Amino acid sequence: MLSPADSLAPEWLVVPDDVNDLANGVWPASATRDGDGALVLGGISAQALAQTYGTPVLVLDEDEVRTRARAFRSAFDAATAAHGTTAQVYYAGKAFLSATVARWVIDEGLRVDVCTGGELEVALAAGVAPASIGFHGNNKSTAELERAVEVGVGSIIVDSEIEIERLAAITARTGAVQRVFVRVISGVHAETHDFLATAHEDQKFGFALPDAEKAVARIRELSGLDFAGLHCHIGSQIFGVAGFRESASRVLELHERLLDGGPVPQMNLGGGFGIAYTRIDDPTPIDELAAEIVASVAEGCAARGIAIPALSFEPGRAIVGTAGVTLYEVGTTKDVTIESGAVRRYVSVDGGMSDNARPALYGAQFSARLASRVGSGAPQLSRVVGKHCESGDIVVDHEYLPADLVPGDLLAVPATGAYCVSLSSNYNHVPRPPVVAVRGGESRVIVRGETIADLLSRDAGIDAANDSDGSRPSTPEGAR
Repeated sequence: MLSPADSLAPEWLVVPDDVNDLANGVWPASATRDGDGALVLGGISAQALAQTYGTPVLVLDEDEVRTRARAFRSAFDAATAAHGTTAQVYYAGKAFLSATVARWVIDEGLRVDVCTGGELEVALAAGVAPASIGFHGNNKSTAELERAVEVGVGSIIVDSEIEIERLAAITARTGAVQRVFVRVISGVHAETHDFLATAHEDQKFGFALPDAEKAVARIRELSGLDFAGLHCHIGSQIFGVAGFRESASRVLELHERLLDGGPVPQMNLGGGFGIAYTRIDDPTPIDELAAEIVASVAEGCAARGIAIPALSFEPGRAIVGTAGVTLYEVGTTKDVTIESGAVRRYVSVDGGMSDNARPALYGAQFSARLASRVGSGAPQLSRVVGKHCESGDIVVDHEYLPADLVPGDLLAVPATGAYCVSLSSNYNHVPRPPVVAVRGGESRVIVRGETIADLLSRDAGIDAANDSDGSRPSTPEGAR
């Protein structure tokens, strides 16, 4: 029989048999509990990590990232080899990019996809070969395009007629020849949040299929641009292959027509492969994804009597997402009685939407578990919230946590490796937390956490006030 609190739970959330369990597929493979019941990640207990680095802290399992990167590389190599072609796999850096992560994925045979000048500079600083970089973005500035051409970026995915002309002017001035893809909108609407769906017509990315032919014709007129093929990305956090198959079919129709005007050596079908954030999520296995998507392209090419092109893919979340676990300290708990009489427990932690904006942005669902010990209380329907002055500051909307959870306990939220650091902010002047890599019982900081001093250092008004009251020696105008 359901309790009044259980009536507040969504249908997909079931009362766990064990409120301390770690659901398969949601946590890194290394996640376990030690003899005292504490969560262990990469061979290190949650308490040890919190004591060393403080909380919040994003813990990133290096082996998980490397294993998933290898799996994608292997799966697409095997799938394309079975149909007589090849694959390139790019790590979508927007999911989470740091110099260390870039080196991990390059070590495992992947390339790197960036979408801003800042991401490009991180990849270059990490030692990624420019020829192994793909550059996305719907509004690349002239300066960003000049930098990409200057360093020899392997491919630029053009997104508008204006960008084609900008790039043409740069290559004409420098004498360079830049390889480009044309991003197209296939019209396939991925079954995901509207903000994550990128292939429906009414949005900012790419060319509609009829307009893409004109864009390709213009590129082929320009001696400084080398047309490599079409690019299509249908969205993010997608389960199954139906959307990919349909999108590939539509892009192949355009691909076939373009062959009349010259070679179309590659096709990039993007990424967007989903991961498990809760125990009910059922992402398609990597091998199955690769085999079915590549087979659909091969079938479409055979039906049209054309050669299958080389293929490219851009997984990001599916490589780094499950590798991340955020540790928080519980600050307060509060039982709130709803109009129906049901009671929901609010568990406040020392982070929030500044380190995980996805629930506020997309209504994303996450899981949580007590990390510093094993809870002995009954499962209590809880909502994990942050410390920000915002009612939408929710970290985990619905979860069963042990009723004996108290202030000072550590709470762990899994599957935070993708888009949490990338979307982090200083809302309410909260410093962003560090990112700590774990592997084989060892840990190290790969992105330093911020301090209040870091935040204050950016406030020019503080410098001005200190200068005016004489607390700091004056600095000549323009010296800063």
